[in-house]
Amino acid sequence: MENVVIIGAGAAGLTAAIYTARANLEPLVIEGMQPGGQLTTTTEVENYPGFPEGIDGTEMMDKFKAQAARFGTKFLEYDAVAKADLSQRPFKLEMMAGDPIEAKTLIIATGATAKYLGLESEQKFLGRGVTACATCDGAFYKDMPVVVIGGGDTACEEAIFLTKFASKVTLIHRRDELRASKIMADRAINHEKIEIAWDTVVEEVLGDDSGVTGVRVKNVKSGEISEIECKGYFSAIGHKPNTEAFADQLETDEVGYLIANGVKTSIEGVYAAGDVSDAIYRQAVTAAGTGCAAALEAERFLEAQE
Repeated sequence: MENVVIIGAGAAGLTAAIYTARANLEPLVIEGMQPGGQLTTTTEVENYPGFPEGIDGTEMMDKFKAQAARFGTKFLEYDAVAKADLSQRPFKLEMMAGDPIEAKTLIIATGATAKYLGLESEQKFLGRGVTACATCDGAFYKDMPVVVIGGGDTACEEAIFLTKFASKVTLIHRRDELRASKIMADRAINHEKIEIAWDTVVEEVLGDDSGVTGVRVKNVKSGEISEIECKGYFSAIGHKPNTEAFADQLETDEVGYLIANGVKTSIEGVYAAGDVSDAIYRQAVTAAGTGCAAALEAERFLEAQE
């Protein structure tokens, strides 16, 4: 039986591993199918403290993992939780491939997956112009044209934020009116650097060895095909929290994000860290902070049980 099982190996999970390992709890990290989390899809991270020159996202997560390993963290690679039984302690985890695991405490740091349109060309240029985080990557597109996909509050917020850097922002929306709140929609519509492509869907992301160069779009009413020049492609159609294995046992919001009091979930001894419970900030540094908090709470919980 494990003292602490951490599900997820992004900034939140690996920070939790560093803290629990230093507390001699010998944590087990279940890395899942995307070790390193969303940061591994980012070519350059410039907003994480301690890296003044910036750092490649994958390299940064490798450093997190090495630091966790140094203090005795155990890692389960290429496996993920298929089903969890949180009805009693120890908690029981059924794995996709390996043997079941029992845990005294659980830190869920499975993150959230950005939604994309599902185009093959989106995946081809992921991290090379295609992104889902304006806060993370907007500064890379100074004086360059970009497009934002979506029509809700998030899309409008991202488009407005990107006007700080981009020469022009084209907001591509499939309908003839925005789904965003009136105040956000008005700000986007009236912004001098934002142009809205109404009734329009993206058919393909265009690019070359340098990255994204534009998008091929279709007007859903006229059927007209055209191209929009851009260097950055920002998907803003939402995120899907990776909570399928726990959603029927832990309290979630309507989207599926875990609801936590700080990092404490609705079940004692189970903690949430990172984007799995954060629909607002979704930053590596905030994820790391909640990973630390979850680790400290798990440590206190185990001490109280002795």
